[in-house]
Amino acid sequence: MKRLVMLVALSTAAVPLAAQTSTNAAPTTAVGALKREWQDIAGYISKAAEQMPEADYAFRPTAGVRTFGELIGHLAGAQYLICAAALGEPSKGGEDEYEKQKLGKAALVAAFKLSNEYCERAYAQPDAGMSAMTKLFGGERTRLAALVRNTVHDGEHYGNLVTYMRVKGMIPPSSQRTPPPPAPPPSR
Repeated sequence: MKRLVMLVALSTAAVPLAAQTSTNAAPTTAVGALKREWQDIAGYISKAAEQMPEADYAFRPTAGVRTFGELIGHLAGAQYLICAAALGEPSKGGEDEYEKQKLGKAALVAAFKLSNEYCERAYAQPDAGMSAMTKLFGGERTRLAALVRNTVHDGEHYGNLVTYMRVKGMIPPSSQRTPPPPAPPPSR
C-alpha cells in the first residue's frame, strides 16, 4: 500500500507544471488527479450496471463468486465505507450492506450512483488535509490512502464486471466505441 501511495504522489507531482504549460485542463492536485481516475472507473461501473439486463443480475460465472448484482451492491457499500474514512466521518453502513439485501437492478444502480455522489465530497477535499490519519479496515492510514484504496478497489471489481459481461457476450463500457467528435466547420 505504501508503494501505491508513493506512486500516486510521484505521478501527480509533475501535474502542476504540466498544467502551467498545457491548454488541457489537467488536475493540479494529487486528489484532483486521483479523482479523475476514480470518475472514469466509477463511470464504467455505472454504465455496466445500467447495461446488464435485470435477469443477468443473478449471474455468476462460477460457484463461489459474487453475482453481478452482488458486485454492484458490494461496490456501493464499500464506497460508502471507504469514502467516509477519507472524509473522517463515521461509516454509513457496512461494506456488504447492499450486497446482502438481495435488491433488484433499479435499487442497486441507484445505490451505486448515490455512493458516487457521497464519494464526490471525499474527492473534492484539498490536498492539505490528505495527510490526516483515519481508521479503515482496522488500521490507521492517511485520508489520501483511503481514496487510493477506493479507486483501486473499484478498478479491481470493474475487472470482474468486464469478465461477467464478456461471458454474456456483451462489450464492457471501457471497450465500447464512442462516436468521434464532430468535425470543425471549414475555415473561410
